[in-house]
Amino acid sequence: MHRPDLSAPAPPTATDRVEALDALRGLALCGILPINMIAIADLPFLAGPWQGALPQWLELTAHQRFFPLFSFLFGLSTALILDGAAGRTARPWLVLLRRLLALGVLGAAHQLLQPGEALLPYAIVGLVVLLPASWLPRPVIALGGAVAIGVALTFTSGGLLLIPGLFLLGLAAARYGLHHQIAAPNRAAWTAVLAGAVVAAVPLLRIQVDTIENSGFDQVSSTAGLVMAVGYASALVLLTASPVGPWVSSVLAPLGRLALTNYLSATLLVLLLTMVPAFSGPGGYRVLLPFAAAILVVQVVASRWWMRRFRYGPVEWVLRSISWWAPVRMTPPDGGHPDVRTSLQPDGRAS
Repeated sequence: MHRPDLSAPAPPTATDRVEALDALRGLALCGILPINMIAIADLPFLAGPWQGALPQWLELTAHQRFFPLFSFLFGLSTALILDGAAGRTARPWLVLLRRLLALGVLGAAHQLLQPGEALLPYAIVGLVVLLPASWLPRPVIALGGAVAIGVALTFTSGGLLLIPGLFLLGLAAARYGLHHQIAAPNRAAWTAVLAGAVVAAVPLLRIQVDTIENSGFDQVSSTAGLVMAVGYASALVLLTASPVGPWVSSVLAPLGRLALTNYLSATLLVLLLTMVPAFSGPGGYRVLLPFAAAILVVQVVASRWWMRRFRYGPVEWVLRSISWWAPVRMTPPDGGHPDVRTSLQPDGRAS
């Protein structure tokens, strides 16, 4: 972890968020939502060979595809949080420690509503893996992430066991400046990445179709998920750099800015929807996608409204305040852009 000279600490300069990262995070939330809805509503999985039914198509297009992206972005964001904290306090690791502990408490409470949710595992892996790794050189972090993913795919069916490796790769990616390359992408390079993902995904998906009854429990579906996560991410990076990029970002970035708030509120909304008789049993798949779309529309509208007025989402504000052990400014200073950060003293208190 980079440690600047803090003998004469100064408040940080204003920085802009990488909107494409927020859009990627928003995309991940969109893909995770229908899979979580299936789990929360306890909709049955369609057993047997390929029939082309919706749950099977979701296995190919969504399940295990967006969770790796969200996990990778968590590791990347952790590095950005640490680097930002390093300019404001002599103990940036303490900021992250409080953040992860608070996330763990939040995740434990969320487990009561959605068993198998991601926040608690994220907090645990963050404490055990991410925090210690933040002191390591970036080549070591990258190698550790690749090895951890390779081991998880070789000896297990992936799933939650991919989190340590994905966290480390995200942390290393930030150290190598990937977020800058996402903000101003080299189109040729990202097109090559997308093409490579497509070429690799096609045979994996053919195998997954033939073994669809094992989807989610074998290495093929996990590997296909990682490859398609790369494909989805590279496609969105290219899209955000295209003429329609501002429109795409205006929809997805607000979701990503309030990722934690939207993740938790989606659980509450889905639990309310489980009271609708149509959203149960095998027939529940008929309303799954319309319900998911409705939730996302509500969240996009609410997120855009909120971010025009406040710097952080409500849950994000609580987590940030606990991280710095002091309330942080919620409204933009002097009516400025929400991305302009409040000046902080070295102890993290708002000035």
